[in-house]
Order: sequence, then structure tokens, then C-alpha cells
Amino acid sequence: MNSQIISVNNLTKQYQQTQVSGISNISFSIKQGDIVAIIGESGSGKSTLLKCIYGLIKADEGEVLLNGKKVKGPDEQLIPGNAEMKMVTQDFSLNIYAKVYDNIASMLSNTDIKAKQEKTLEMMERLHITKLKDKKIIELSGGEQQRVAIAKALISNTKVLLLDEPFSQVDSLLKNQLRADIKRLAKETGLTIILVSHDPTDGLFLADQLLILKQGKLLQNDSPAAIYQNPSDIYTAKILGNAVVLDANEADKIGIKTSKDNVVFYPEWVELKSTWNSRRFEVEEVYYKGFYDELLLERNGVKIRALQLNSGEHKKNDHVQANIGRFLEF
Repeated sequence: MNSQIISVNNLTKQYQQTQVSGISNISFSIKQGDIVAIIGESGSGKSTLLKCIYGLIKADEGEVLLNGKKVKGPDEQLIPGNAEMKMVTQDFSLNIYAKVYDNIASMLSNTDIKAKQEKTLEMMERLHITKLKDKKIIELSGGEQQRVAIAKALISNTKVLLLDEPFSQVDSLLKNQLRADIKRLAKETGLTIILVSHDPTDGLFLADQLLILKQGKLLQNDSPAAIYQNPSDIYTAKILGNAVVLDANEADKIGIKTSKDNVVFYPEWVELKSTWNSRRFEVEEVYYKGFYDELLLERNGVKIRALQLNSGEHKKNDHVQANIGRFLEF
């Protein structure tokens, strides 16, 4: 377990010469049983990278290796894709008028009917969809269809599961449960999962390894915690933690000295307490977030955000002492 299963070497795929599109010179490796999240804004090259890994798109340069063997492109085989990998896309590719059981079982041969039935029911149990067995796909919610699509993808001895925006049609109540099920599946089965998402929460919640893409280039590749705490780029800090970004002049106005162009920090790095280096801010707005508040603070025309764990402690127009406990310089 945890031996390297996928190697991506210098992968490049450009759609247009005149503008940035596709991916450029991307390299990384993936361990068996890991969940890898590819995060980036729309047009960053996430789906292109996923399709190149699967063999749906022919790369201009570079190669993808699965267990040391080159993944063939669509020009090298009759049916694009790889037998040991399965991709679940946003449209799920299900037979909407067939029953859930039949959709999943259709991936197995009829040589051993009893084994086929057992395996199908076991997979449904794993994804908590046994009660949907006799329902037609058209009768299911988006989240339920997502589970059926994953079950269908996994039933035929899949080693790598590729998920393209897997939670885009799942409401927030079910999203955490589905994330937890995917994480459990990987742990129980040794399945390797690569998912693409524009929502950073998916990567932070799920991934062992996080890849940050911007305009087709790989900015950072590390554990979610390492990237969150030490983003290499302002883009990464903004996409992962909705960071506060100040230029040097703004930073100076709230008491931060920097020799760089920008100062970056997350709202939770702002300490609401009186210390020797704290500054006086006015509370402009209070946004209730459940167990905490997000405060919009202002000093000398500069606005920052901070988290208040004791909800309701500071109210609009109050004055508070705040210190930026940690910040990054870019």
C-alpha cells in the first residue's frame, strides 16, 4: 500500500496558441490509496488534466504512467480511457429509465449471476443506496444519482476513480456525508481517487494531496495543511481561505511594516485582544456564521476581516483592539 500508482511527467496540452488554455508542463506523482484534489478557478486546466490522466485527451507533450505503464491516448486505442480507471462526470452517464440495481449490475458479466448479484448489493451497501435498489434513476435526487454513478464506476475492479466536480449537484446537507463516504471507500479498499473541484472545501476536507492549478500551471503540490498554512502565491491563499490581501501602503496604515508588495493573512490569524502591538479598529459589519461571527474591521480607511468565536461579543460601531498574529509577504 502507498506505493506510487500514477506518475504525470511534463504534461502539456494547449488548445489555442494565442491565449492561455489547457495545461503546461505539469509533473507530479500519486500514491496508491490516496485522495488527490485538483483545485483551481474555472479555466485553470483542471478538467483537461483529468482527461489527460484518463486517456480521453491526447497530450501535446509528456506522458501519464499507471503502475509504470503508459496510459494510451485516444489516438492509440479504439475505445478512449483506461480499463483500470473510471471517470464519473457531472452528467453521471446513467440510464435514467432503468433501475438503480440494473445500472450498477450492467457493468458485470453474466458468467456468474450469483456473484454478480452479491457484488452489486455489496457495492450499494457501501454507498448507502440499498434502499434505492428498485427505483428508477429519473426518480432520484442529484446526490443519489451521484452515489449510483460512483457505485457503477467502482464495481468492475477499478483501481483509480476520477471525479469531475463530484459535488456540484449535491446540496450542502448531503455533501459532507458523500465526502465522508468517499474518504472511507478509499481507506477500506485502497482505491486511489483523483477529483477536480472549484470548491476548496472539497480538497481541504478530503484530500491527502492537494494540487493548485492556475492558468494551466501547477502552482503548488503538497498536503492540504501545508499549502493552507504556507501558500506559495496570493492566488492560492485567496482560493483556499478567502484571505485578506493588502498592499504595502494599506498594511502600513494598520501597523504592519513590509518590504514586499503585499501582505496576506486569513481572518482567523487576526487576534482580537489588547497587546503591545495591537491597533484600534472600528467594527463596520458583523456577519453571523452560526457558532462564530465574521467581523469587518476598519482602521485608517483599510478594511480587514476577523473571526469572533464568542458570537455577539462585539457589535457594529464598537471599537476593538486587534493584532495580526501572523501574515505572509509577497
